[in-house]
Amino acid sequence: MPIKDVFLPLVSQPREPALAAIETCVAVAADLGARITALALEEDIFVRPKVIPPGEPDSAEASGSREMSAAQQLLNAFTNAASRANIRARSRSGTAPADQIASILAEHARFSDLALVPVKPHDSRTEHIIETFLFESGRPLLLCPEQHVDELRPEFENVMIAWDHSARAARAVGDALPILQAAASVRVLTVADDKTDAIVQSGTALVDHLREHGVYASFETAKGGGSSIGKVLGSWANSHSMDAIVMGAYHHSRLNETVWGGVTKTVIGQPPCWVMISH
Repeated sequence: MPIKDVFLPLVSQPREPALAAIETCVAVAADLGARITALALEEDIFVRPKVIPPGEPDSAEASGSREMSAAQQLLNAFTNAASRANIRARSRSGTAPADQIASILAEHARFSDLALVPVKPHDSRTEHIIETFLFESGRPLLLCPEQHVDELRPEFENVMIAWDHSARAARAVGDALPILQAAASVRVLTVADDKTDAIVQSGTALVDHLREHGVYASFETAKGGGSSIGKVLGSWANSHSMDAIVMGAYHHSRLNETVWGGVTKTVIGQPPCWVMISH
C-alpha cells in the first residue's frame, strides 16, 4: 500500500535543529506524494490564581504566552515548509497533561500511514513518545535525527534492512515496501559473528521475497566484534552511505531492553540516519 497520509507530532522547543527537522520531514512527505498533518501539543500547566496589584505584569500570563509562542513557532515553520513544498497539509495545536501527551499523539498517528518523528539525541521525553507510538499507534515510524538533519536527504536511494529473522523485522519490511520499491539500492544486513546456514537461508529467503515485489536486494552479514548490535548497524550504515535503515522494534521485551539496553534503545536514542521502525 502506498504511503499517502503522514503524521508529524510537534512537541519540541523551537531550536534551530528542530525547525530544520520539520522542513526535512515535510520534504519527505512531498517526495512520497503524501498529505501531511501536524499536531503541536504542549503541556497544560495549572497555575494557581493570585491577586495581581494594578500595573504589575502577570508573570504567569507572560510565561504562558512564551509557551504558546514556542508552539506557534513550530506550527509556523511547518506551514511555511508545506507552502514551499506545495504539499497538501493540515495543522492543529492544543494542550494536554504532560502524562497524556504521548498517548494522545499515538492515537492521532493511528489515522495515518506513517508517523514522522524528529528525534533529539538521548532525550528521555522523545524516547518515551517513540516507545508509546510503537506500542499504541499500530503504525510505522520514520525517525528524523535532528543532529544529522543537515546531512539528510528526502529521497531514500540507499536503504538498509536490519534483518534479525524476527516477526517484528518482517513487519517492518512489509511497512517499508513503498520506500524499498522506490530505492535504487537495498541491502539486507544481519549482524552475526558466525555466518551459519540458517542465517544465510533466512537472508536469502527475504531477498527472494522482495524480488516478487520488484525490489532487487542483496544480503550480507557483519560481525558484532563485541560491540552492541545497535552501534554496529549505525557504523555500517554510515560507512556504506545509507540514507535509511528499516528495522523492527523490541525483539526482546521493553522491560529487558530498558534494563539491559538493546538495539531499539540504542537506535532511538541516537538514530544514525533516517530509521523506519515498526513493532
